[in-house]
Amino acid sequence: MTILGIETSCDETAAGILDLEGNILSNVVASQIETHAPYGGIIPELASRAHIVNIHKVINEALKIAKISVNELSAIAVTNGPGLAGSLLVGLNFAKGLSASLEVPLIGVNHLEGHISACFIEENKFNYSLNDIFPCIALLISGGHTELILMNDYDSYKLLGQTRDDAVGEAFDKVSRILGLGYPGGPVIEKWAKLANKQNYVLPRAWLKKDEEFSFSGLKTASKNLAFEKIYSNNKLSNDDIKNEISEVAYAFQISVSDVLINKSIRIAEKYNCKNILVSGGVAANGFIRENFKNTKINSIFPERKHCTDNGLMIACRGLIDYKKNKFINPQDINVAPQLNVT
Repeated sequence: MTILGIETSCDETAAGILDLEGNILSNVVASQIETHAPYGGIIPELASRAHIVNIHKVINEALKIAKISVNELSAIAVTNGPGLAGSLLVGLNFAKGLSASLEVPLIGVNHLEGHISACFIEENKFNYSLNDIFPCIALLISGGHTELILMNDYDSYKLLGQTRDDAVGEAFDKVSRILGLGYPGGPVIEKWAKLANKQNYVLPRAWLKKDEEFSFSGLKTASKNLAFEKIYSNNKLSNDDIKNEISEVAYAFQISVSDVLINKSIRIAEKYNCKNILVSGGVAANGFIRENFKNTKINSIFPERKHCTDNGLMIACRGLIDYKKNKFINPQDINVAPQLNVT
């Protein structure tokens, strides 16, 4: 008795399989980084085409690793939003067809609920019985989202606030492009920031009046101005000097992001009397942010780094919760949904 999770919301074609006890049987991800890297970001049309090519291969590989046949699936969970419409439709339509052909239930999973569920993966098992952590704050940080959500249980989400402009992952990508470091920006900025000898520069923090809200467009602009002042407008710098300046700007940017995310999350957790903060999404893989969260007075829970970026396993995990509650959807009624179902 197993559940297949399918994820195609952006640029990863992914499939993961769980048994009904939460044991992980497989987790396969086909990345498109090499396809999109020359453009410095995701090209939606290229992403959806790659999903069409990869999805059958990825699911077959997941079944092979899990050592089961397709006929042993008990249900299929699939991301139906938010994300890129073309990419979502590839996974959704494949899941609809597979569900109908196998005559097994279909579960629509919100991409953000999937990321939150990844926080409950412990080694090789999904533990969905940690009820003592509620109420808690969920901080979602990715290329498309920066949100603070109050959770009272696994099915209760209250959106408290989000970014007014750029998502934090988007800011990483844009600043990386400004510095000429490539795509994706998160890992490469973290790498260069480690090379900084000391903090020579201080970039602004957008605190805003509401602790629940974020803004990163000003930080992006300030990083661009600093890079042009210290690097691009000075033609007398040696190669070593340029590398040093890049690392200093990268560090100043990263510490600004970390300060805002951590301080705002802690204030909100204290405001709602929460003792735990769940941090998920692709940016949650950043080692600097993870380490600084761990040094705060509020307990933070992160997924393993390999489960932070988009994957099918997190969709299977959320699907398992709904499967246990018989929350199925008629394949004819499931469509691409743009937002998390929050109040």
